[in-house]
Amino acid sequence: MRLLIANDDGYLAPGLAALVRACEGLGEIDVIAPEQNASGTSNSLTLNRPLSAYTAVNGFHYLNGTPSDCVHVALTGLFDRRPDLVLSGINQGANMGDDTLYSGTVAAAMEGFLFGIPALAFSQVDKGWAHLDAAAKVARQVIEQVLRDPPSRRPFLLNVNIPNRADAADLPMHVTRLGRRHASEPVIRQLNPRGETMYWIGAAGDAREAGEGTDFHATAHGRVSITPLQVDLTDHVAVPDWQSWLTTSAAP
Repeated sequence: MRLLIANDDGYLAPGLAALVRACEGLGEIDVIAPEQNASGTSNSLTLNRPLSAYTAVNGFHYLNGTPSDCVHVALTGLFDRRPDLVLSGINQGANMGDDTLYSGTVAAAMEGFLFGIPALAFSQVDKGWAHLDAAAKVARQVIEQVLRDPPSRRPFLLNVNIPNRADAADLPMHVTRLGRRHASEPVIRQLNPRGETMYWIGAAGDAREAGEGTDFHATAHGRVSITPLQVDLTDHVAVPDWQSWLTTSAAP
């Protein structure tokens, strides 16, 4: 068994070290992570400059690029063997609902999935790393279950969100769907010392669709949320309507 572990908080993040420790004994582990925090970079690849890989004193590899860069480079040239599983996290803060579209944590796992490798992304619901060891135990439980009883649908991509609780490893696990958020808050304007206007992206909007069955609902009620994801963004339900629209609008 060979595991590739990445994240988006950077190679020095406590969550990355915790996930690596949680995987000890499961097989050979390779670690690659961004040199700096790359949260919110989604699936971006760096195409306008070369990338450099380095090795930290603890043996972790790090790259001056995005989370997707890290996994892509690892799978296409940095390491000599293909992993059996790609893991990402443990992220500082939730990746639920619309957040998954922006998440570098999910993107790192998704990059493995795009290469046909089963992948899992792990996040704590709240920032601050509270009860990180408990979250790591949950990650170990999920990984062991996947290895012990592999899903029939392979490869797969799972997004796991874990409440920041000391008893996280004892919480029930629920398979969920993604919720939805309201639009984000307005940008924050500031002046720099030269009097020029700067803009900070506003805070994420509150949960809009957070009913039973969603990741928001599960974690708010003390459950570990496991959401299976896919890459296909096609609105399959709407395809017939658009075909009809095209036929009608093209008619003389």
